[in-house]
Amino acid sequence: MLPFAGRSMLLVDDDLRLLESTRDLLEFQGFTIQTARNFQEAQKRLAESTFDLILTDLRLDEGCGLEILKAAQGLQPDCCRLAMSGYATARLEVLALEAGAHQVLHKPLDDQFLTSTFDVLLRGRRTVQGDRQETSLARCGPLHSARWTPKPEKSSGRDGGWFGSGSKMREVFELIDRVADSKASILITGEPGTGKSKLARTVHGLSDRRGGPFVEVACGAIPEALLESELFGHTAGAFTGAIHSKLGKFQYAQGGTLFLDEIATASAAMQVRLLRVLQERSFEALGSNETVRTDARMIFATNEDLEQAVSAGRFRQDLFYRIHVVPIALPPLRERLEDVGELADGFLAQACQEFDRHVEGFSPGAYRAMKQYPWPGNVRELENTIQRAVLVCLGQIIQTEDIERLLTKPFSGFPSSGFPSSGFPSAHRALDIESESSHGRAAAWSEQYKDLDEALGIPEKAILLGALRAHGWNRNATAQRLGINRTTLYKKMKRLGIECTN
Repeated sequence: MLPFAGRSMLLVDDDLRLLESTRDLLEFQGFTIQTARNFQEAQKRLAESTFDLILTDLRLDEGCGLEILKAAQGLQPDCCRLAMSGYATARLEVLALEAGAHQVLHKPLDDQFLTSTFDVLLRGRRTVQGDRQETSLARCGPLHSARWTPKPEKSSGRDGGWFGSGSKMREVFELIDRVADSKASILITGEPGTGKSKLARTVHGLSDRRGGPFVEVACGAIPEALLESELFGHTAGAFTGAIHSKLGKFQYAQGGTLFLDEIATASAAMQVRLLRVLQERSFEALGSNETVRTDARMIFATNEDLEQAVSAGRFRQDLFYRIHVVPIALPPLRERLEDVGELADGFLAQACQEFDRHVEGFSPGAYRAMKQYPWPGNVRELENTIQRAVLVCLGQIIQTEDIERLLTKPFSGFPSSGFPSSGFPSAHRALDIESESSHGRAAAWSEQYKDLDEALGIPEKAILLGALRAHGWNRNATAQRLGINRTTLYKKMKRLGIECTN
């Protein structure tokens, strides 16, 4: 029996020779094929017939493949939608995914890869039953309908209430809905404490790879000399101390997701190796001549501005374009204060269970205090604050003073003028260069500085020293209070020449 017998497809391409050859190949596999060469013909086919799968070129002489994807999503939300292009830029791929494509293929198309892709898509396809307008599945397409039925499964993929359901996070998850099942690389950006690692796990959990492994590597936490072995593995004798062969994280992530955090810290040599893996989906372990293929989906994260790093020559431009296919920006908590109450309630329930305490909730004043605070440490700081509030609360309701007491204690390294009379740190005052320079303070510019980084290093060092002293040089506690991870604190201490005092 033919592998795709009984399946129907709409094939759209303005190149007549390629259209006919692809049609012949797919009909030989059992597909019933209808073809179109422009948007008008495709729209007519969509209105007249039902298809299991649509494959459209993105660039057409008449019309646009993006419009065909949108029309297919509206007219036939249950069909699998694929786009193809020989000239697709990263931006065009993102637009295609946002228009409803489940995957973007690159010409020239490999016959075996094409049929295997169809097989995966169609096996994941599930007919949506009932009224689509009562389910929200119509916008998700076939792969998502299999994943989101029944509707409560949509929220179950989100990590422990870390994200909230405000308008900004809804936009983030609407994009994730469209790209979770694709192989496209994802770059998650955001300030420390916004939940980049948790979001990466969420993308994996909502994808068709959720049954496979999720492997996380903090690039900044591993010495450069060991990172290559950690990622790609090594053979026995590859270097001094390599007594046994070792598999790398890429091998462990086969069939799943590999998450590389702090990607901006990768060395120039490591960037070259990662670029090759992204381009060719293959690599060699250290000390081996055997090429290993990988199908791991790759997600990257950083709290740095990679475009600025590219301009400064610290990050390869070609690698940036490879990992920047689907950018997801996690907004800081101060920009989505509407989520604070929901997040606080979730963290309260978790803390009560973890610490075996019975606290019923927050007073109205406590909610107001939390919504007025700018949360420089983002969601991680909010979670930590709620945990401490549960431990110090004397009654069953967390009061305003309980929250304010935890939020208003300044570091000894902060200038006292950095806190307004309300007790909360100003959301707009980090370094007012013009004001500081008029008083001759360290934040003022001087020609003795080599560049801006050196100038900013002086107040940054003072702040870090003050924070470390305030917490008895406990680096875990200091990093948590600053709203950064411990690895970031170590790197800053090393860069600024701060040595830990026993």
